[in-house]
Amino acid sequence: MASNWAICGICDFRHVTKPSVVWCSECDEGLCDDCKEHHSISKSSRDHDIVPIDDYQNLPSEVLQLAQSCRNHNQRFQIFCKKHDCPCCKKCVIEVHNECKDFVDIDDIIKNVKSSNAFQEIEHTLSDLAYYMQRVKHNREENLISIKDQKEQIETKILKAREAINNHLDFLQHKLIEELNLTIDKQNKDIYQFLKLVEKNKKDIEEFQSNHLKIKQNASELQTFLTLKQMERDIATKEEYIQSISKSGSLSHTRFFCKLDTYLENLTNDVKRFGEVVTETKPNDIPFVRQKDKQAAQSLIPVPTKSIDDLKLTLVQSRNTLSRAIRGCAMLTDGKMVFTSYTLPGYVTVVNPDGSKYCEIKTGSAFDVIYLGDNLIAVTSGYNSMYINLIDIKLKTIKKSLNVGSSNDGIALYDKDLIYCARAQGLKKISLRDDSASTIINSKLNDRSYVKTFNDTIIYTDKDKSTVTCSDMQGQIKWEFRDLSILKYPLGIAVDNAGNVYVIGLDSCNVVVISPDGQRHRQLLSTKDGRMEPSVLHYDLVSNKLLVANVIDKAFLFDVTS
Repeated sequence: MASNWAICGICDFRHVTKPSVVWCSECDEGLCDDCKEHHSISKSSRDHDIVPIDDYQNLPSEVLQLAQSCRNHNQRFQIFCKKHDCPCCKKCVIEVHNECKDFVDIDDIIKNVKSSNAFQEIEHTLSDLAYYMQRVKHNREENLISIKDQKEQIETKILKAREAINNHLDFLQHKLIEELNLTIDKQNKDIYQFLKLVEKNKKDIEEFQSNHLKIKQNASELQTFLTLKQMERDIATKEEYIQSISKSGSLSHTRFFCKLDTYLENLTNDVKRFGEVVTETKPNDIPFVRQKDKQAAQSLIPVPTKSIDDLKLTLVQSRNTLSRAIRGCAMLTDGKMVFTSYTLPGYVTVVNPDGSKYCEIKTGSAFDVIYLGDNLIAVTSGYNSMYINLIDIKLKTIKKSLNVGSSNDGIALYDKDLIYCARAQGLKKISLRDDSASTIINSKLNDRSYVKTFNDTIIYTDKDKSTVTCSDMQGQIKWEFRDLSILKYPLGIAVDNAGNVYVIGLDSCNVVVISPDGQRHRQLLSTKDGRMEPSVLHYDLVSNKLLVANVIDKAFLFDVTS
């Protein structure tokens, strides 16, 4: 390899210093503008590949350091020895590989190497590695967020437990003090009543004493004799009262004390801790499969027995959607149905299993809808807004609005990413973890395009082209379906557990199912089945039911069997 690509190799040989503008890998030297022109018309070099010098300098250092000619003989590599898996010059063949037999012209072996299976396999492997590392990064970041949430939940639980204990102890304390007050009050009342009676008898006795003294001093003998018997009777009554006091226990001295519950007395000794933090580790749920293993596994996958020819739809019920200009529909786990209305102001209607309205949520604009779980749905805005709204159905409010910077029509969920049709900006995705956005397909999509995912593939519609396209997550097209004899103006799209693709044809006024490889198709519903103007549909993977919604008013629920 030339040591200095900044100057023209030919001019340098002539002792002239000129900056190189291109690099010829076969000549292994840089060329200035003048030498580049001569190089491009010379018979010996006109077929050489050249690259701008700036692009060449941006190659990885390990590539730049590779020798493109034999270092031992300073000759160009011409032969590749398969036995030793190395390039050789002519002298190498004579001196080192004279006993080798399996040679290939190096020009033949490097021809179209960038489109070879080996090179593409490396590209796919690198893509898988990058995707896996991204998933690992998201997994760990999500774990950090969940740990933070769990910490807050545990702290809240501890505080609530402490509050509950405090409240219960406060209640018991209040109840005990209330009991103490009642007991004391009753005892005090009894004593006060007894004291009143004692006071009355005390006054009676004092009056007897006073009368007795007066009689003794001033009464005649006859008067004294006549009142003596009455005095004896009064005194006898008071003596009986005094004796009753002693016998009744009214003079017993009352004491009070509190005996705490044994559990409470031992609480500080028996309870050594408030609780404990338990750590639970779940096994890794993002396994990495090598490209070679993936290819081997794919070659062993049996042909699915569930053919589109065997699919059968049975009408379960028809439903009034309570909406107009329907652009999206979804089924929730509790049997409720969600419909979006694109008439301004847009709104989302949630219908109970019995057909009654659960709620209506105004969003300003509502196009497609997808259920995210935990009473949360994502609703796109079509042309009228650049926001995707996350709506809490239970609270009947918009929980969060994602500014995606473009119109947004059809929407699908893949792992923790929302994939959506962005019209002129192609097919994009936005992360529900950190709101980061990226592009899957740059090519323009027409309005009213819908999208769904299945395993690691994306399926989307284009009404103007009347196409249904399947690509991988990197946007590489796997198949495209177009047949105007059966499907015109495709809109809503859904996928079942076997990968069969269900598509609404608005102009053809039908529902068509396409096989997972895009090679076969079949019409499932048409005007003969009474579907007047189908717009969108949804396949429930749990119940195997297909929901088909007309543009206005009506929706139909089918059992799908095979």
